[in-house]
Amino acid sequence: MENNPSPSIVDRKFIERNRRNQMKTLFRKLNSLVPHQRSRESISLPDQLEAATNYIKKLQINVEKMKEKKNMLMGNERTNGRMYGGKIIVGLKSPQIEIQQMGQAVEVVLITGLDSQFMFSETIRVVHEEGVNVINASYKVIGDAVFHSIHCQDGESANGAARISERLKNFIYDSAGYSAFKV
Repeated sequence: MENNPSPSIVDRKFIERNRRNQMKTLFRKLNSLVPHQRSRESISLPDQLEAATNYIKKLQINVEKMKEKKNMLMGNERTNGRMYGGKIIVGLKSPQIEIQQMGQAVEVVLITGLDSQFMFSETIRVVHEEGVNVINASYKVIGDAVFHSIHCQDGESANGAARISERLKNFIYDSAGYSAFKV
């Protein structure tokens, strides 16, 4: 018998060496695609894989945000977001107002997003300036919308709703760039 290993053992060793070399090359290639904060330190293989995984997840989130931004800019999708400083801010709602009058009683219902609380105080200011007395005011938050209900009494005449509506329509249209009114 000879001391030479059999051809099948040599083939397996050669195949395994090639596999390991190929894996090292692929890991180096993957590692080169991931931005590193510490370039001089040697990073272990599991840490390299974890960094690559985290980087890919971060890229996926960025892609989703970009798709939402694109859809919003293209008008393909109606979202509750607006552009502010180059970023999409989700949760902003178009203000809506409904004003009803029955005799001297005036009810103002204002629906805003969580970002538009100033519109409530402006609505109260306009109501007072028009000589209509606020009896009570309340609000309720549902999701990302705030429902304000203002109950008033018009002591002077029965056309307080029309006066208030015109002033608020101008205010909301000017501040938000659109109008959503029902009188």
